[in-house]
Amino acid sequence: MIWDLYLVMPLALVFIGALFLMLFSLVKQVELTNYNLVTVAFLSVSLIIELIIFQNVEHDYLFETIFAKMFIVDKLSTLFNILFLSGAILTLLINNNYFKSRDYYNGEFFALLLFSIFGMMMLAHTNELITAFISIELASITLYVLVGYNHHSPKSSEAMLKYIILGSLAGVFFILGVALVYGVVGSTYLGDIYSYLIHHQNSDISLLVVGMMFMMVTLLFKIGAAPFHSWVVDVYIGSPFPVTMFMATTLKIAIFSILLRLFLVDFAPIYPLILEIIKVVAIATLLLGSLLAIAQTQLKGMLAASSIVHVGYMLMALYAIGVGSSFAASAIIFYLISYFLSALGAFGILSFLASDEEKRHLSFDDFKGFAHERPYMAAAMTIFMLSLAGFPSTIGFLGKFYIFMSVVETGEILLAGLGILIAFISIYYYFKLIALMYFYPSPNPKKRFPFAISTLLIVGVALMIVWGGIGTGLIPFVAGADGLLTIASEALKTIGK
Repeated sequence: MIWDLYLVMPLALVFIGALFLMLFSLVKQVELTNYNLVTVAFLSVSLIIELIIFQNVEHDYLFETIFAKMFIVDKLSTLFNILFLSGAILTLLINNNYFKSRDYYNGEFFALLLFSIFGMMMLAHTNELITAFISIELASITLYVLVGYNHHSPKSSEAMLKYIILGSLAGVFFILGVALVYGVVGSTYLGDIYSYLIHHQNSDISLLVVGMMFMMVTLLFKIGAAPFHSWVVDVYIGSPFPVTMFMATTLKIAIFSILLRLFLVDFAPIYPLILEIIKVVAIATLLLGSLLAIAQTQLKGMLAASSIVHVGYMLMALYAIGVGSSFAASAIIFYLISYFLSALGAFGILSFLASDEEKRHLSFDDFKGFAHERPYMAAAMTIFMLSLAGFPSTIGFLGKFYIFMSVVETGEILLAGLGILIAFISIYYYFKLIALMYFYPSPNPKKRFPFAISTLLIVGVALMIVWGGIGTGLIPFVAGADGLLTIASEALKTIGK
Protein backbone atom coordinates (compact mmCIF):
# COMPACT_ATOMS: atom_id res chain seq x y z
CA MET A 1 0.00 0.00 0.00
CA ILE A 2 2.83 2.44 0.87
CA TRP A 3 4.54 1.68 -2.44
CA ASP A 4 1.26 2.26 -4.31
CA LEU A 5 0.80 5.61 -2.59
CA TYR A 6 4.32 6.54 -3.60
CA LEU A 7 3.68 5.58 -7.22
CA VAL A 8 0.41 7.52 -7.41
CA MET A 9 1.83 10.65 -5.77
CA PRO A 10 2.82 12.45 -9.03
CA LEU A 11 -0.68 11.96 -10.42
CA ALA A 12 -2.26 13.00 -7.14
CA LEU A 13 -0.15 16.16 -6.90
CA VAL A 14 -1.17 17.30 -10.38
CA PHE A 15 -4.86 16.62 -9.66
CA ILE A 16 -4.74 18.32 -6.24
CA GLY A 17 -2.91 21.24 -7.82
CA ALA A 18 -5.69 21.65 -10.38
CA LEU A 19 -8.38 21.64 -7.66
CA PHE A 20 -6.37 24.07 -5.55
CA LEU A 21 -6.00 26.49 -8.46
CA MET A 22 -9.73 26.34 -9.15
CA LEU A 23 -10.38 27.47 -5.58
CA PHE A 24 -7.42 29.85 -5.58
CA SER A 25 -8.83 31.60 -8.67
CA LEU A 26 -11.83 32.78 -6.63
CA VAL A 27 -9.49 35.20 -4.87
CA LYS A 28 -9.58 38.21 -7.18
CA GLN A 29 -6.56 40.03 -5.75
CA VAL A 30 -4.04 37.32 -6.69
CA GLU A 31 -1.51 38.32 -9.35
CA LEU A 32 -1.27 36.17 -12.47
CA THR A 33 2.42 35.44 -11.83
CA ASN A 34 1.48 33.77 -8.55
CA TYR A 35 -0.87 31.37 -10.34
CA ASN A 36 1.97 30.50 -12.69
CA LEU A 37 4.43 29.93 -9.84
CA VAL A 38 1.98 27.76 -7.89
CA THR A 39 1.35 25.64 -11.00
CA VAL A 40 5.08 25.26 -11.65
CA ALA A 41 5.61 24.31 -7.99
CA PHE A 42 3.09 21.45 -8.14
CA LEU A 43 4.52 20.24 -11.45
CA SER A 44 8.11 20.46 -10.21
CA VAL A 45 7.47 18.37 -7.10
CA SER A 46 5.64 15.82 -9.25
CA LEU A 47 8.58 15.78 -11.68
CA ILE A 48 11.12 15.16 -8.90
CA ILE A 49 9.10 12.20 -7.63
CA GLU A 50 8.79 10.79 -11.16
CA LEU A 51 12.57 10.96 -11.57
CA ILE A 52 13.00 8.97 -8.35
CA ILE A 53 10.37 6.44 -9.45
CA PHE A 54 12.13 6.00 -12.79
CA GLN A 55 15.26 4.86 -10.96
CA ASN A 56 13.41 2.28 -8.85
CA VAL A 57 10.48 0.87 -10.82
CA GLU A 58 10.55 -1.94 -13.36
CA HIS A 59 7.03 -3.24 -13.92
CA ASP A 60 4.16 -2.78 -11.50
CA TYR A 61 0.44 -2.03 -11.30
CA LEU A 62 -1.18 0.90 -9.53
CA PHE A 63 -3.41 -0.24 -6.62
CA GLU A 64 -3.84 -3.68 -8.20
CA THR A 65 -6.27 -4.83 -5.50
CA ILE A 66 -8.63 -1.96 -6.41
CA PHE A 67 -8.10 -1.33 -10.12
CA ALA A 68 -6.85 -4.81 -11.09
CA LYS A 69 -4.31 -4.27 -13.91
CA MET A 70 -5.93 -1.11 -15.26
CA PHE A 71 -2.96 1.20 -14.58
CA ILE A 72 0.54 0.01 -15.34
CA VAL A 73 3.65 1.61 -13.88
CA ASP A 74 6.88 0.88 -15.72
CA LYS A 75 9.89 2.84 -16.91
CA LEU A 76 8.15 3.69 -20.19
CA SER A 77 5.12 5.31 -18.55
CA THR A 78 7.38 7.10 -16.08
CA LEU A 79 9.63 8.39 -18.87
CA PHE A 80 6.63 9.81 -20.70
CA ASN A 81 5.37 11.44 -17.51
CA ILE A 82 8.76 13.09 -17.06
CA LEU A 83 8.42 14.53 -20.57
CA PHE A 84 4.84 15.76 -19.94
CA LEU A 85 5.81 17.50 -16.73
CA SER A 86 9.00 18.98 -18.19
CA GLY A 87 7.07 20.27 -21.19
CA ALA A 88 4.40 21.88 -19.02
CA ILE A 89 6.96 23.53 -16.72
CA LEU A 90 8.97 24.97 -19.62
CA THR A 91 5.79 26.11 -21.38
CA LEU A 92 4.63 28.01 -18.31
CA LEU A 93 7.98 29.62 -17.53
CA ILE A 94 8.77 30.61 -21.12
CA ASN A 95 5.30 32.16 -21.51
CA ASN A 96 5.37 34.12 -18.25
CA ASN A 97 5.77 37.43 -20.13
CA TYR A 98 3.02 36.47 -22.55
CA PHE A 99 0.58 35.75 -19.72
CA LYS A 100 1.25 39.17 -18.20
CA SER A 101 0.77 40.93 -21.54
CA ARG A 102 -2.78 39.59 -21.99
CA ASP A 103 -5.74 40.48 -19.80
CA TYR A 104 -7.84 37.34 -20.35
CA TYR A 105 -5.70 34.87 -18.38
CA ASN A 106 -6.71 33.86 -14.86
CA GLY A 107 -6.41 30.98 -12.42
CA GLU A 108 -8.82 28.75 -14.34
CA PHE A 109 -6.39 28.62 -17.27
CA PHE A 110 -3.68 27.04 -15.13
CA ALA A 111 -6.16 24.65 -13.49
CA LEU A 112 -7.33 23.45 -16.91
CA LEU A 113 -3.73 22.97 -18.00
CA LEU A 114 -3.11 20.76 -14.96
CA PHE A 115 -6.25 18.72 -15.69
CA SER A 116 -4.95 18.18 -19.22
CA ILE A 117 -1.58 17.04 -17.86
CA PHE A 118 -3.41 14.71 -15.47
CA GLY A 119 -5.21 13.11 -18.42
CA MET A 120 -1.93 12.66 -20.29
CA MET A 121 -0.27 11.06 -17.29
CA MET A 122 -3.20 8.66 -16.93
CA LEU A 123 -2.88 7.84 -20.62
CA ALA A 124 0.78 6.90 -20.21
CA HIS A 125 -0.15 4.53 -17.36
CA THR A 126 -3.22 2.97 -18.95
CA ASN A 127 -3.31 -0.75 -19.63
CA GLU A 128 -6.96 -0.87 -20.64
CA LEU A 129 -8.88 0.67 -23.54
CA ILE A 130 -11.80 2.32 -21.70
CA THR A 131 -9.33 4.05 -19.39
CA ALA A 132 -7.32 5.11 -22.44
CA PHE A 133 -10.43 6.68 -23.97
CA ILE A 134 -11.28 8.55 -20.76
CA SER A 135 -7.69 9.78 -20.47
CA ILE A 136 -7.61 11.00 -24.07
CA GLU A 137 -10.91 12.82 -23.64
CA LEU A 138 -9.84 14.39 -20.34
CA ALA A 139 -6.70 15.75 -21.99
CA SER A 140 -8.65 16.84 -25.09
CA ILE A 141 -11.72 18.46 -23.50
CA THR A 142 -9.59 20.77 -21.39
CA LEU A 143 -7.59 21.67 -24.51
CA TYR A 144 -10.82 22.52 -26.36
CA VAL A 145 -11.41 25.20 -23.74
CA LEU A 146 -7.80 26.39 -23.75
CA VAL A 147 -7.78 26.76 -27.55
CA GLY A 148 -10.67 29.22 -27.33
CA TYR A 149 -9.47 30.93 -24.17
CA ASN A 150 -8.91 34.26 -25.92
CA HIS A 151 -12.57 35.26 -26.05
CA HIS A 152 -11.62 38.57 -27.71
CA SER A 153 -10.49 36.80 -30.89
CA PRO A 154 -12.93 35.41 -33.50
CA LYS A 155 -10.06 33.26 -34.83
CA SER A 156 -9.66 31.65 -31.41
CA SER A 157 -13.38 30.90 -31.16
CA GLU A 158 -13.38 29.47 -34.69
CA ALA A 159 -10.38 27.26 -33.87
CA MET A 160 -12.09 26.00 -30.71
CA LEU A 161 -15.31 25.16 -32.57
CA LYS A 162 -13.44 23.34 -35.33
CA TYR A 163 -11.33 21.41 -32.82
CA ILE A 164 -14.36 20.44 -30.72
CA ILE A 165 -16.37 19.15 -33.68
CA LEU A 166 -13.56 17.23 -35.37
CA GLY A 167 -12.05 16.04 -32.08
CA SER A 168 -15.39 14.72 -30.84
CA LEU A 169 -16.00 12.95 -34.14
CA ALA A 170 -12.56 11.34 -33.92
CA GLY A 171 -13.29 10.25 -30.35
CA VAL A 172 -16.40 8.40 -31.55
CA PHE A 173 -14.22 6.17 -33.72
CA PHE A 174 -12.12 5.18 -30.71
CA ILE A 175 -15.08 4.17 -28.54
CA LEU A 176 -16.65 2.32 -31.50
CA GLY A 177 -13.37 0.46 -31.96
CA VAL A 178 -13.28 -0.41 -28.26
CA ALA A 179 -16.84 -1.79 -28.53
CA LEU A 180 -15.88 -4.03 -31.45
CA VAL A 181 -12.75 -5.25 -29.66
CA TYR A 182 -14.74 -6.05 -26.52
CA GLY A 183 -17.40 -7.84 -28.58
CA VAL A 184 -14.77 -10.19 -30.00
CA VAL A 185 -12.33 -10.60 -27.09
CA GLY A 186 -14.64 -10.09 -24.10
CA SER A 187 -12.06 -7.84 -22.45
CA THR A 188 -10.51 -4.40 -22.96
CA TYR A 189 -7.19 -5.12 -21.22
CA LEU A 190 -4.20 -4.89 -23.55
CA GLY A 191 -2.70 -8.16 -22.34
CA ASP A 192 -5.98 -10.05 -22.91
CA ILE A 193 -6.27 -8.70 -26.45
CA TYR A 194 -2.70 -9.78 -27.20
CA SER A 195 -3.37 -13.27 -25.80
CA TYR A 196 -6.55 -13.60 -27.86
CA LEU A 197 -4.73 -12.69 -31.06
CA ILE A 198 -1.93 -15.15 -30.34
CA HIS A 199 -4.35 -18.04 -29.72
CA HIS A 200 -6.71 -17.26 -32.61
CA GLN A 201 -4.30 -16.57 -35.45
CA ASN A 202 -6.04 -19.11 -37.67
CA SER A 203 -9.52 -17.77 -36.88
CA ASP A 204 -11.49 -14.98 -38.51
CA ILE A 205 -10.43 -11.85 -36.61
CA SER A 206 -11.57 -9.32 -39.21
CA LEU A 207 -14.00 -7.63 -36.80
CA LEU A 208 -11.25 -7.26 -34.22
CA VAL A 209 -8.91 -5.76 -36.81
CA VAL A 210 -11.61 -3.28 -37.87
CA GLY A 211 -12.05 -2.24 -34.24
CA MET A 212 -8.33 -1.70 -33.81
CA MET A 213 -8.16 0.35 -37.01
CA PHE A 214 -11.01 2.55 -35.74
CA MET A 215 -8.91 3.28 -32.67
CA MET A 216 -5.96 4.09 -34.92
CA VAL A 217 -8.10 6.68 -36.73
CA THR A 218 -8.57 8.59 -33.47
CA LEU A 219 -4.90 8.46 -32.57
CA LEU A 220 -3.81 9.52 -36.06
CA PHE A 221 -6.20 12.47 -35.85
CA LYS A 222 -4.82 13.54 -32.49
CA ILE A 223 -1.23 13.63 -33.77
CA GLY A 224 -2.25 15.37 -36.99
CA ALA A 225 -1.35 12.61 -39.46
CA ALA A 226 -2.73 12.64 -43.02
CA PRO A 227 -5.51 12.44 -44.07
CA PHE A 228 -6.69 13.73 -40.67
CA HIS A 229 -4.42 16.78 -40.63
CA SER A 230 -6.70 19.51 -42.02
CA TRP A 231 -7.43 20.95 -38.58
CA VAL A 232 -3.83 21.40 -37.46
CA VAL A 233 -2.86 24.71 -39.09
CA ASP A 234 -6.15 26.50 -38.37
CA VAL A 235 -6.31 25.36 -34.75
CA TYR A 236 -2.65 26.13 -34.05
CA ILE A 237 -2.93 29.62 -35.59
CA GLY A 238 -6.15 30.42 -33.73
CA SER A 239 -4.89 29.22 -30.34
CA PRO A 240 -3.00 31.44 -27.88
CA PHE A 241 0.77 30.96 -28.16
CA PRO A 242 1.15 28.97 -24.89
CA VAL A 243 -1.61 26.56 -25.95
CA THR A 244 -0.11 26.11 -29.41
CA MET A 245 3.27 25.33 -27.84
CA PHE A 246 1.67 22.86 -25.44
CA MET A 247 -0.30 21.07 -28.18
CA ALA A 248 2.60 20.91 -30.63
CA THR A 249 4.93 19.29 -28.10
CA THR A 250 3.37 17.72 -25.01
CA LEU A 251 0.09 16.53 -26.57
CA LYS A 252 1.91 14.75 -29.40
CA ILE A 253 4.11 12.93 -26.89
CA ALA A 254 1.01 11.87 -24.94
CA ILE A 255 -0.67 10.32 -27.96
CA PHE A 256 2.52 8.52 -28.97
CA SER A 257 2.72 7.09 -25.43
CA ILE A 258 -0.44 5.03 -26.00
CA LEU A 259 0.22 4.52 -29.72
CA LEU A 260 3.59 2.92 -28.98
CA ARG A 261 2.14 0.70 -26.25
CA LEU A 262 -0.69 -0.45 -28.51
CA PHE A 263 1.61 -1.04 -31.45
CA LEU A 264 4.22 -2.96 -29.46
CA VAL A 265 1.69 -5.10 -27.58
CA ASP A 266 -1.77 -5.42 -29.15
CA PHE A 267 -0.94 -4.81 -32.80
CA ALA A 268 2.10 -7.12 -32.90
CA PRO A 269 0.19 -10.26 -34.06
CA ILE A 270 -1.59 -8.37 -36.87
CA TYR A 271 1.35 -6.45 -38.36
CA PRO A 272 0.88 -8.05 -41.81
CA LEU A 273 -2.67 -6.66 -41.96
CA ILE A 274 -1.93 -3.04 -41.03
CA LEU A 275 1.66 -2.25 -41.99
CA GLU A 276 0.90 -1.16 -45.56
CA ILE A 277 -1.73 1.25 -44.22
CA ILE A 278 0.82 2.76 -41.82
CA LYS A 279 3.31 3.09 -44.68
CA VAL A 280 0.83 4.90 -46.93
CA VAL A 281 -0.22 7.21 -44.09
CA ALA A 282 3.43 8.02 -43.34
CA ILE A 283 4.17 8.89 -46.98
CA ALA A 284 1.00 11.00 -47.31
CA THR A 285 1.79 12.81 -44.06
CA LEU A 286 5.31 13.68 -45.23
CA LEU A 287 4.18 14.95 -48.63
CA LEU A 288 1.05 16.86 -47.61
CA GLY A 289 2.73 18.35 -44.55
CA SER A 290 5.60 19.64 -46.69
CA LEU A 291 3.23 21.26 -49.20
CA LEU A 292 1.32 22.94 -46.37
CA ALA A 293 4.50 24.23 -44.74
CA ILE A 294 5.79 25.75 -47.98
CA ALA A 295 2.49 27.59 -48.52
CA GLN A 296 2.39 29.27 -45.10
CA THR A 297 3.00 33.01 -44.66
CA GLN A 298 2.64 33.09 -40.87
CA LEU A 299 5.40 31.59 -38.76
CA LYS A 300 2.90 29.91 -36.48
CA GLY A 301 1.29 28.27 -39.49
CA MET A 302 4.66 27.14 -40.86
CA LEU A 303 5.62 25.52 -37.56
CA ALA A 304 2.16 23.92 -37.35
CA ALA A 305 2.41 22.47 -40.85
CA SER A 306 5.98 21.31 -40.28
CA SER A 307 4.81 19.48 -37.15
CA ILE A 308 2.75 17.30 -39.51
CA VAL A 309 5.95 16.42 -41.38
CA HIS A 310 7.65 15.39 -38.15
CA VAL A 311 4.72 13.08 -37.41
CA GLY A 312 5.39 11.48 -40.79
CA TYR A 313 8.98 10.69 -39.80
CA MET A 314 7.80 8.98 -36.61
CA LEU A 315 5.18 6.99 -38.55
CA MET A 316 8.02 5.75 -40.77
CA ALA A 317 9.69 4.35 -37.65
CA LEU A 318 6.35 2.91 -36.50
CA TYR A 319 6.20 1.03 -39.79
CA ALA A 320 9.81 -0.11 -39.25
CA ILE A 321 8.81 -1.63 -35.90
CA GLY A 322 6.40 -3.96 -37.67
CA VAL A 323 8.87 -4.88 -40.38
CA GLY A 324 11.46 -5.93 -37.81
CA SER A 325 13.69 -3.00 -36.85
CA SER A 326 15.48 -3.63 -33.57
CA PHE A 327 15.60 -0.02 -32.39
CA ALA A 328 12.79 1.82 -34.23
CA ALA A 329 10.75 2.22 -31.03
CA SER A 330 13.74 3.76 -29.25
CA ALA A 331 14.28 6.02 -32.28
CA ILE A 332 10.69 7.29 -31.98
CA ILE A 333 11.17 8.22 -28.33
CA PHE A 334 14.48 9.94 -29.12
CA TYR A 335 12.85 11.81 -32.00
CA LEU A 336 9.99 12.90 -29.73
CA ILE A 337 12.54 14.39 -27.32
CA SER A 338 14.51 16.13 -30.07
CA TYR A 339 11.36 17.58 -31.65
CA PHE A 340 10.02 18.51 -28.23
CA LEU A 341 13.09 20.66 -27.49
CA SER A 342 13.29 22.23 -30.95
CA ALA A 343 9.60 23.09 -31.27
CA LEU A 344 9.40 24.29 -27.66
CA GLY A 345 12.20 26.76 -28.29
CA ALA A 346 10.83 27.98 -31.62
CA PHE A 347 7.31 28.54 -30.31
CA GLY A 348 8.84 30.08 -27.19
CA ILE A 349 10.56 32.79 -29.21
CA LEU A 350 7.32 33.53 -31.08
CA SER A 351 5.50 33.82 -27.77
CA PHE A 352 8.19 36.06 -26.31
CA LEU A 353 8.05 38.40 -29.31
CA ALA A 354 4.25 38.42 -29.36
CA SER A 355 4.23 39.52 -25.73
CA ASP A 356 6.86 42.19 -26.40
CA GLU A 357 5.28 43.54 -29.58
CA GLU A 358 1.67 42.91 -28.48
CA LYS A 359 0.92 41.05 -31.72
CA ARG A 360 -1.36 38.07 -32.20
CA HIS A 361 0.28 36.85 -35.39
CA LEU A 362 3.86 36.98 -36.59
CA SER A 363 4.72 36.80 -40.28
CA PHE A 364 8.09 36.06 -41.83
CA ASP A 365 8.53 39.80 -42.48
CA ASP A 366 8.39 40.49 -38.73
CA PHE A 367 11.75 38.71 -38.43
CA LYS A 368 13.58 40.88 -40.95
CA GLY A 369 16.70 42.25 -39.29
CA PHE A 370 15.96 40.32 -36.12
CA ALA A 371 19.64 39.34 -35.75
CA HIS A 372 20.65 43.00 -35.49
CA GLU A 373 18.03 43.82 -32.85
CA ARG A 374 18.25 40.70 -30.68
CA PRO A 375 21.36 38.73 -31.71
CA TYR A 376 21.13 36.13 -28.93
CA MET A 377 17.49 35.34 -29.62
CA ALA A 378 18.22 35.21 -33.36
CA ALA A 379 21.07 32.76 -32.72
CA ALA A 380 18.73 30.61 -30.61
CA MET A 381 16.04 30.68 -33.31
CA THR A 382 18.68 29.69 -35.87
CA ILE A 383 19.59 26.68 -33.75
CA PHE A 384 15.93 25.67 -33.45
CA MET A 385 15.39 25.94 -37.21
CA LEU A 386 18.58 23.97 -37.92
CA SER A 387 17.49 21.27 -35.49
CA LEU A 388 14.00 21.02 -36.97
CA ALA A 389 15.57 20.73 -40.43
CA GLY A 390 17.90 17.98 -39.19
CA PHE A 391 21.14 19.89 -39.67
CA PRO A 392 24.34 18.20 -38.40
CA SER A 393 25.60 19.23 -34.94
CA THR A 394 22.03 19.47 -33.58
CA ILE A 395 19.93 16.94 -31.72
CA GLY A 396 17.42 17.10 -34.58
CA PHE A 397 20.02 15.62 -36.92
CA LEU A 398 20.48 12.64 -34.60
CA GLY A 399 16.72 12.20 -34.34
CA LYS A 400 16.35 11.96 -38.11
CA PHE A 401 19.48 9.81 -38.40
CA TYR A 402 18.08 7.21 -35.99
CA ILE A 403 14.70 7.24 -37.75
CA PHE A 404 16.28 6.72 -41.18
CA MET A 405 18.63 4.03 -39.88
CA SER A 406 15.72 2.10 -38.38
CA VAL A 407 13.97 2.19 -41.76
CA VAL A 408 17.11 1.24 -43.70
CA GLU A 409 17.63 -1.67 -41.29
CA THR A 410 14.38 -3.19 -42.58
CA GLY A 411 15.46 -2.88 -46.22
CA GLU A 412 13.02 -0.07 -47.03
CA ILE A 413 15.58 2.02 -48.90
CA LEU A 414 13.01 3.92 -50.99
CA LEU A 415 11.02 4.94 -47.92
CA ALA A 416 14.17 6.18 -46.21
CA GLY A 417 15.13 8.01 -49.41
CA LEU A 418 11.75 9.76 -49.45
CA GLY A 419 12.27 10.83 -45.85
CA ILE A 420 15.70 12.28 -46.71
CA LEU A 421 14.21 14.10 -49.72
CA ILE A 422 11.50 15.63 -47.52
CA ALA A 423 14.20 16.71 -45.06
CA PHE A 424 15.98 18.55 -47.89
CA ILE A 425 12.70 20.21 -48.91
CA SER A 426 12.22 21.42 -45.34
CA ILE A 427 15.44 23.40 -45.66
CA TYR A 428 13.50 25.89 -47.81
CA TYR A 429 10.95 26.98 -45.22
CA TYR A 430 13.29 26.73 -42.22
CA PHE A 431 16.23 28.52 -43.85
CA LYS A 432 13.91 31.17 -45.26
CA LEU A 433 13.47 32.46 -41.72
CA ILE A 434 17.23 32.37 -41.04
CA ALA A 435 17.90 34.38 -44.20
CA LEU A 436 15.35 37.03 -43.23
CA MET A 437 16.86 37.41 -39.76
CA TYR A 438 20.43 37.94 -40.96
CA PHE A 439 20.34 39.33 -44.49
CA TYR A 440 17.40 41.75 -44.54
CA PRO A 441 17.03 45.12 -42.79
CA SER A 442 14.32 45.57 -40.20
CA PRO A 443 11.32 47.64 -41.39
CA ASN A 444 10.86 49.05 -37.88
CA PRO A 445 14.23 49.03 -36.10
CA LYS A 446 14.12 48.71 -32.32
CA LYS A 447 17.04 48.83 -29.92
CA ARG A 448 15.46 47.17 -26.92
CA PHE A 449 16.94 44.15 -25.23
CA PRO A 450 14.45 43.22 -22.49
CA PHE A 451 15.74 40.80 -19.88
CA ALA A 452 13.40 38.05 -18.74
CA ILE A 453 13.51 34.51 -17.42
CA SER A 454 12.02 33.49 -20.78
CA THR A 455 15.20 34.62 -22.55
CA LEU A 456 17.44 32.52 -20.33
CA LEU A 457 15.23 29.44 -20.73
CA ILE A 458 15.10 29.78 -24.51
CA VAL A 459 18.88 30.14 -24.75
CA GLY A 460 19.23 27.19 -22.36
CA VAL A 461 17.04 25.01 -24.60
CA ALA A 462 19.13 26.05 -27.61
CA LEU A 463 22.33 25.02 -25.82
CA MET A 464 20.75 21.64 -24.96
CA ILE A 465 20.01 21.11 -28.65
CA VAL A 466 23.63 21.83 -29.60
CA TRP A 467 24.90 19.65 -26.75
CA GLY A 468 22.68 16.85 -28.03
CA GLY A 469 24.19 17.17 -31.47
CA ILE A 470 27.91 17.53 -30.80
CA GLY A 471 28.41 15.30 -27.77
CA THR A 472 28.11 12.03 -29.61
CA GLY A 473 31.64 11.27 -30.65
CA LEU A 474 32.14 14.27 -32.91
CA ILE A 475 33.93 16.01 -30.05
CA PRO A 476 35.96 13.65 -27.85
CA PHE A 477 35.16 13.44 -24.13
CA VAL A 478 31.89 15.38 -24.51
CA ALA A 479 28.89 13.42 -23.26
CA GLY A 480 25.94 13.70 -25.64
CA ALA A 481 22.27 12.98 -25.93
CA ASP A 482 22.85 9.55 -27.45
CA GLY A 483 22.44 8.26 -23.90
CA LEU A 484 18.76 9.10 -24.29
CA LEU A 485 18.55 6.27 -26.82
CA THR A 486 19.84 3.88 -24.18
CA ILE A 487 17.33 5.20 -21.64
CA ALA A 488 14.53 4.75 -24.18
CA SER A 489 15.67 1.21 -24.93
CA GLU A 490 15.72 0.31 -21.22
CA ALA A 491 12.25 1.81 -20.74
CA LEU A 492 10.83 -0.19 -23.65
CA LYS A 493 12.13 -3.45 -22.15
CA THR A 494 9.78 -3.01 -19.18
CA ILE A 495 6.63 -3.26 -21.32
CA GLY A 496 4.67 -6.32 -20.27
CA LYS A 497 2.40 -8.34 -22.47
